[in-house]
Amino acid sequence: MAKKNIGIIMNGVTGRMGTNQHLVRSILAIQQDGGIPLPDGARLWPDPVLVGRNETKLRELAEAHGIARWSTNLAQCLADPVNAIYFDAQTTARRAEDLRTAILAGKHVYCEKPVADSLAAALELAKLAQQRGVKHGVVQDKLFLPGIRKLKRLIDGGFFGRILSIRGEFGYWVFEGDWQPAQRPSWNYRAEDGGGIIMDMICHWRYVLDHTFGPVRRVSCLGATHIPERWDESGKRYRCTAEDAAYACFELEGGVIAQMNSSWDVRVYRDELLMIQVDGTEGSAVAGLRGCKTQHRANTPMPVWNPDIPNTRDFRADWQEVPDNQQFENAFKVEWEMFLKHVELGTPFKHDLMEGAKGVQLGELAIASWREGRWLDVPDLEA
Repeated sequence: MAKKNIGIIMNGVTGRMGTNQHLVRSILAIQQDGGIPLPDGARLWPDPVLVGRNETKLRELAEAHGIARWSTNLAQCLADPVNAIYFDAQTTARRAEDLRTAILAGKHVYCEKPVADSLAAALELAKLAQQRGVKHGVVQDKLFLPGIRKLKRLIDGGFFGRILSIRGEFGYWVFEGDWQPAQRPSWNYRAEDGGGIIMDMICHWRYVLDHTFGPVRRVSCLGATHIPERWDESGKRYRCTAEDAAYACFELEGGVIAQMNSSWDVRVYRDELLMIQVDGTEGSAVAGLRGCKTQHRANTPMPVWNPDIPNTRDFRADWQEVPDNQQFENAFKVEWEMFLKHVELGTPFKHDLMEGAKGVQLGELAIASWREGRWLDVPDLEA
């Protein structure tokens, strides 16, 4: 069977997400599948070159996974015609500059979000990619999670009737780093280094809400820095200058209200790290990363509240599990395959740099809402 190589520059994959989700569970998983089948019978084979600033980390990562190509010279990799795609999973502060360089070099680009640290920079990237005629995409992984896909299936089937509200809880406790190592890098908590949970997570909620429930039209947000001091990777105490929790409310087109809490200071008392409840006139659903449960109007109980006696009802037992009905792949891998087909075959791919710019836009508006203490409209964007 013929194999068609497509070179991919993978910049910033020595970090947790870049290594696990993008390299191991996406690109290498596609290789383990034998590549992506093409209409002519050939298999599209992703051929990564790992790029970064730390030679030791790159070498160790490449050797651990049997990857022949790695480099600390991005310019050299961009000049190599073997590489058709540039992927960026660096810190937000470094992303826009290298994406711009890759676009000018004629590479198709795919990147993590936020795509830039400002809306102006994000729009400039989208415009430049369009002018240069390169294909471009942004990671919007949560749309491909089994739980969210089951929610979308329910919506498309009319299960909810008229949707009234959406309530989401996301987060976990990130250790301060003094007596137990932190699970997130220290730059996340320094505004001067591009940290902050609002821009990080609001970008997610923008595409989840837009593509699952309807366009976001207004936003109100309150941020907080609940933990004022943490310890970095070298054990040095530092002051947190970025918010570590965000409490946001959105009004969607048609009047649907969505509330999304995002926090790195919350201990998990729910089925999964992300849980979203959707309530409608005909039924409700609660979805996590993988599972989804429903309660139809006909099966909704009528609880009677009596604070003087213990509750004897198991409310969770009143909900039914939505069956898988299909095999779900890793969400990152699914989108990677879509983008690779988009580059090779020209198949549709709507998660482009303009979609990424929408996430940055909503993040900026959420921060402005917090600072100004008011609701803000979300205007339509044009490239």
